[in-house]
Formats: sequence, structure tokens, C-alpha cells
Amino acid sequence: MASSFFKPQAQNAQNTKSAEKHADPSLQPWVEKYRPKTIDDVSAQDHTVAVLRKTLTSTNLPHMLFYGPPGTGKTSTILALARQLFGPDNFRSRVLELNASDERGISIVRDKVKNFARQTPRAQAVSSDGKEYPCPPYKIIILDEADSMTQDAQGALRRIMETYARITRFCLVCNYVTRIIEPLTSRCSKFRFTPLDHSSSSTRIAHIASEEGIHLESPAVDALITTSAGDLRRAITYLQSAHRLSSSTEPAIPITHRDIQEIAGVVPDNVINDFAQTLGIELDTGMQVDGMGKPGFDRIRNKVRNIIREGYSSTQILAQLHDIVILHPTLNGKQKSKCALIFAEVDKALCDGADEELWILEVALRVHKAIA
Repeated sequence: MASSFFKPQAQNAQNTKSAEKHADPSLQPWVEKYRPKTIDDVSAQDHTVAVLRKTLTSTNLPHMLFYGPPGTGKTSTILALARQLFGPDNFRSRVLELNASDERGISIVRDKVKNFARQTPRAQAVSSDGKEYPCPPYKIIILDEADSMTQDAQGALRRIMETYARITRFCLVCNYVTRIIEPLTSRCSKFRFTPLDHSSSSTRIAHIASEEGIHLESPAVDALITTSAGDLRRAITYLQSAHRLSSSTEPAIPITHRDIQEIAGVVPDNVINDFAQTLGIELDTGMQVDGMGKPGFDRIRNKVRNIIREGYSSTQILAQLHDIVILHPTLNGKQKSKCALIFAEVDKALCDGADEELWILEVALRVHKAIA
């Protein structure tokens, strides 16, 4: 009786594990679904890919330090390299991935990292997928967000990297290389990841849209690239959110650049351009400014009030207004420098928790005065 009672539970647990292992791809975030499977799939980082490709033909892999802005492929690159080195069967036993922003203390380095680093790798096993992998005689420890590690933890890591270098390689992944102590950076080969250019981003976005059966117009692609600022992960997330929004109706509505801007929390172009023209900034947009006559206090105040009541972020308004002024073709250097000082002062006040509407009104009036 007892054995017949426990068998279904064991079977259910086995089925649950099997279901977790074979997750439905349609339920995955697109960032994970379209993560590069090989280093050749990594976009735009040509120099890094060229160097790492040579490691696949040899067993010589140094400690590595990947640094650069978010969403440029740092973690994806090392994971793809590890999968190509060890294959799916040995990946779990040969690779340890830790997010140092959560586990950043010295105790984690002394326990988890040291215990994994000191283990001698097992002999190469035959891969279940029928492919041959180099499977070099060492393990890889990936420390993501390594710039969040404490100084003591980084100091302890230095000794571990030296002691177990024969059987363990480290890959430190960070956004700010200046926060990694010099003894660690000197032991690693540095690879700088740059923000993705327009061409690489648009190619990758077009590929994902094609795979998902999405028709994207050129303005929508440009809006994805502009709002993500070289962060491909963010652009893919925006695309998935926009697709869910557009497919929520019958029939599905096409994705527009305005939809992308709304999802990204960006002030729409027509709103920010209208605001800039209200301040007296001449823009060649073909738009007509609300109201007649020269900009005055009442009209500027009403415009600020309307924008704030629409729920737009004050820091986002400030950032977009800054770009319009600084990149304006006809404003002279003196006008731009005055406006830059105003933007800096207002940004500091907003960071300190000042009232958003009052300070946007402040920047609007002072910018209007500076360019008059």
C-alpha cells in the first residue's frame, strides 16, 4: 500500500522536473529566447568575438574581464562561449554563474567560489547531442555585476584566482571597470563592450520581428533603437511589450513609433517639440504652437501644467529638452552653455526631491530667457 501511495507522487515530481527542463518557448521572455547560442551570434562586438573564437581551437583561456554599458552582450557572450566549450551535458558541472550584486560579500567568495574553484573537473563525457566539444581541463566561474563586490571580497578573490588557475578560469562581468581593484584587473584580459550601433541593433530587431511574425515599420524600429540608447536587451523588451499590446485587440493593430515611446516612458515627439516651441526654440517640424503671440508666463505655465498632469517624468522631460537645445543647429554656444547650467541645476534639485512641476516651470522660464 505504501509503495503504491508514493509512486504517483514520485511520478508527478519527475513530470514537473521534465516540464521545467522543456519549458514552452512561447512563454519565455524574448531576451532569453533569442539570447545568442554561439559567439558568432553576438552582435557588433567584432573584436571580442574574433579573439574568443580562437579559444575554441585551443585550451588556452585566460581570466577575463568584460566591461561596458548594460545590454551590450557581456553575459551572453561568456555563456555562449562556455556552451561551445563544454556542451550541454558538462555545462552545469563546469560553469558556475553568480550575480555578485546579490552575493557580493567575502563569505560568498570563501564558500561558494572557493569550493567550486578547488574541485578538479571530471573527465570528458560523450555528449548526448552527438556533437564534439573541446571540453578543456578547467572550469569557468562567471561573476556577473562584479563591480558590486566589496573591497574585501575582491581581495579574497585575488588569491583564489592565483591558487586554482590551473583548473579554474574566472570571468568578471561589470559595467564600471574603475570599481574593480587593480590586482584583479591586472590578472585578467580586458574586453570592452561598446553600445550597439544603429545597423546592428536594427538587424537583430528585424530578425526577432521576422521570427515572431511581426510587421515593423521603419519609424517603429528607429524608435526602439533611440529609446534603448544602444541597450539591445531593453529594445527587445520594449518590442515584446509592444507586441503584446498590439495583439490584445482583434484584429491586431500595427506597432507605431508612438506605441514604443509610450512603453519606454519617453515623452512623445509632438509633445516635447510643442513644449520647446512654446519656449521660443525654433524647430523645423511643421507644427503649429498652441496659442498666439510671443511666449509669455501664462502660456508657459499652462503648458508645463498640462505636461505634468499627463504624467510624464520630469527627468525625462529635462533630458529630452536638453538634447533639443544642445543639438540645435542655430543656437549659439553662449545660449547653449547658459541652458546647460540651468539643466544641471534643475537636475540636482530634482534628484534632491524638489517639486517636479515648479522646477520644470523654472527651467522653462529660464531657458526661454536664455535664448530670447
